[in-house]
Formats: sequence, C-alpha cells, structure tokens
Amino acid sequence: MTATDYTRYERARIVGARALQISMGAPILVRTEKIDPLGIAMAEFEADRVPITVRRHIGNKTEDV
Repeated sequence: MTATDYTRYERARIVGARALQISMGAPILVRTEKIDPLGIAMAEFEADRVPITVRRHIGNKTEDV
C-alpha cells in the first residue's frame, strides 16, 4: 500500500510505533539527514519502507492492508 491509502489515524499509529522502535535501537531503513526518531519514521513512511502491517476489521471480514 502507499502512504495515501491509510486513514489519518492509521498513519499516526504507524509513524508513532515506528518512531518508538527507532528510538529503542531498531535499524533505520532509509537514508536521511534527520536525527530525531519521528522525522526518520516520517521519512520511512513517505518512502513506503515501514515494516508494519495494518489489519482492518470490516464487518465479519478481516483484511490485511
């Protein structure tokens, strides 16, 4: 999925979770000059390199995005 296919709530959750992972020492997946974890997570999200899966529950069906 691309960055435009997520809701703003999913985007906030993805970027926040990834920023926490980066601050705890996770490897950085893009080249960037940013030094703060939130900026790095945003750069990864915009480059579509975030290793997080979103699972949506719609009615009785579950869909991995």
